[in-house]
Amino acid sequence: MSYDPYLPEDFEEFWQETLAEALSAPLDYRRSLRNEYDLPGFAVETLTFRGIGGNTLHGWIAAPHGAYRLPSFLWVPPYGRESLLPNAYGTREGMTSLSFNFHGHEAFHQEKYQPSRGYLGEGVDLPNTWVFRTMFQNAVLAARVLQAQPESDESRIGAMGMSQGGGIALWLGAWLPFIKAVAADMPFMSAIKYTLQRQVYRYPLKELVDVIEEMPLGQERVFNTISYFDTMNQATKCAVPTWVSRGLKDPSVRPDVVDAVFQALPGTKHLETYDWGHDWHPDMITKNREWLLRYLA
Repeated sequence: MSYDPYLPEDFEEFWQETLAEALSAPLDYRRSLRNEYDLPGFAVETLTFRGIGGNTLHGWIAAPHGAYRLPSFLWVPPYGRESLLPNAYGTREGMTSLSFNFHGHEAFHQEKYQPSRGYLGEGVDLPNTWVFRTMFQNAVLAARVLQAQPESDESRIGAMGMSQGGGIALWLGAWLPFIKAVAADMPFMSAIKYTLQRQVYRYPLKELVDVIEEMPLGQERVFNTISYFDTMNQATKCAVPTWVSRGLKDPSVRPDVVDAVFQALPGTKHLETYDWGHDWHPDMITKNREWLLRYLA
């Protein structure tokens, strides 16, 4: 089955304004200046930075010992309130990486997903108030922090993530000029309107179904908001080299909606298929690194 992008008329204007706010926000950050995590081959420091609206966000930066102006990437975490740890998926040999917690928790905060702690429905009645607009802007700020570090080459910055992280990484590739390459594994919010028109049983996506059922004109309002964020629509603006992966057994981000994202990408691209569910695959470690380095070299 094929799906067509459905961009609202003011799509470009909405995202240029959203980006401009994030680029004009003060860049205010601090690093711990000491190793905070045992990861062989890397020094890992925690950092804090000022997010949109002045809230404090926490994250970490990992770099090989003695690193200076290396190719780098922002590692965007998957859905949930926990932090991604600086493990083999969040770091890569010969590269600097930064990740952060979207929700103000500490750099290494761990918390299993539960629907009562979900946030898909927060502010979804309007595009300007949906939580993902602020999350995107904070991801832009995090990428600016990464770009400013001596371990990072400011001209060789990529974005990478899985699920929510893969989707937002692709959004960054669409709008943030200094993002030069993207690796988006099983990107979420893909052809989302079409997915919601079918029966949805699984959380966290069912959070949106619950909101639709409770809100007056819920479907119309939610569909309008997600039209600005759908990763398939975003892909039409992502012209940087973009790696996309799909899992043939993925029940959360099905292969057909990932195909729709891939087809919408206008530039250099690659689609990787895993006989896998919605989870990390060991091959992502080496293959994503090779993809980013090919275009950040």
